[in-house]
Amino acid sequence: MGTTVFERQRPAASAIQHSLAQARQSVFWLDDLPEPPTRPRVPAESTADLVVVGAGYTGLWTALQAKRRDPGSRVVVVEARTVGWAASGRNGGFCEASLTHGRDNGLSRWPTEIDRLDELGLANLDAMGEDIARYGIDADWERTGSLGVATEPHQIEWLDDWAADAAARGDDSVKRLTQAEIQASIASPTYLGAVWETESTALVHPGKLASGLARAAEEAGVEIFEGSPVHAIDEAGESVKVVTTHGRITAKRVALATNVFPSILKRNRLMTVPVYDYVLMTEPLTDDQLDEIGWGDRQGISDLANQFHYYRLSRDNRVLFGGYDAVYHYGRRVRSQYEERPETFERLASHFFTTFPQLEGLRFTHKWAGAIDTSTQFCAFFGTARKGRIAYAAGFTGLGVAATRFAADVMLDMLSGERTERTELEMVRRRPLPFPPEPAAAMGINATRWSLDRADHDRGRRNVLLKTLDALGLGFDS
Repeated sequence: MGTTVFERQRPAASAIQHSLAQARQSVFWLDDLPEPPTRPRVPAESTADLVVVGAGYTGLWTALQAKRRDPGSRVVVVEARTVGWAASGRNGGFCEASLTHGRDNGLSRWPTEIDRLDELGLANLDAMGEDIARYGIDADWERTGSLGVATEPHQIEWLDDWAADAAARGDDSVKRLTQAEIQASIASPTYLGAVWETESTALVHPGKLASGLARAAEEAGVEIFEGSPVHAIDEAGESVKVVTTHGRITAKRVALATNVFPSILKRNRLMTVPVYDYVLMTEPLTDDQLDEIGWGDRQGISDLANQFHYYRLSRDNRVLFGGYDAVYHYGRRVRSQYEERPETFERLASHFFTTFPQLEGLRFTHKWAGAIDTSTQFCAFFGTARKGRIAYAAGFTGLGVAATRFAADVMLDMLSGERTERTELEMVRRRPLPFPPEPAAAMGINATRWSLDRADHDRGRRNVLLKTLDALGLGFDS
């Protein structure tokens, strides 16, 4: 097996330790917000037309879109903790147009729909930007596009195939950059070439987006209750009763937007697994440091490895740097203690300074982690329960910032009983395969993770396990 550039060009251990010495275990995006409003818990007994469970992006978009469709309806959002505290406040802020976790994943699963899915995804991203402007949400929205960079020689062919496919479809928003062109744009010695998708990605401040959506929803008449975990949904004649630790709401319809957390519906308990992702945030770069690296077009960046990194600039020119390690813990548990993982933060710091050695001496101010709701099709799945009174969306697999808005409309279509273009998509109608129960889940996930790492060390060659998963429609090549 070979080595990767991040193993061949390691910075000194002392530089890594220095960079992390003052980093606190805290989410920058949430720390960067003003003090949030105090919201009440669910009252003892109440009623609603629609109850949305979860106050992350999926739930907030659903509530907001529901009020747009029917301003006179009573819409309630019930949140176990606080608005945006989980994945919606912890992600990298990449708003990807793709609804299918990239064209290749969608093409392998829904080949007859992929062109239309790409169109719907781009239209959804456009509409998201329009909504942010309409509701006056200051979310640091930047339509920068994104770069896929090759850091190993075997990845050059992947860039060529990517650009050739776009050209064959007449997509002139995809630009192939040579090694000289990408290094003139962003000065990293690791870059061997790149593809710039100029239209399909926006960057956003995740915390500001969540808080802004909550404000817009409340201004539209939505009620948001925090600190109110839901532990059951009971039948109540033609309605359903949402049972929380503090009170009950009788509702005509319910939308479940619980992301990575165990589903209230038994049928969905094995449909996702929580995979932990880790992130570092630097102090703001000085003007001289920015001059050293360039990055004038401010694109979001990811490399082409299976264990990939993603990184971007914030409005105040910090660098968010995350990815690579994706950790599954036995038992599908979501636990705060999993967020502290010194070896991963040290590895990320090492890879950061390999990518940008000219920034040695820069410090990280924040380090954090969050759990990703991974499904076996690597993008969201949808459905209904209780005779159509409950709708759900989950399984975004780390690419849901924009897709949650689309998911909100799908759930509302389903709850209304409408047959729309969205509800008739095979991608929406077909459920993915569940993950197996333990211990098979842990064995399979960790064997796959090991195999993906080996592929990165063997010029991208996939072993028997990965080829078998590919043949079964369970393969992941990010």
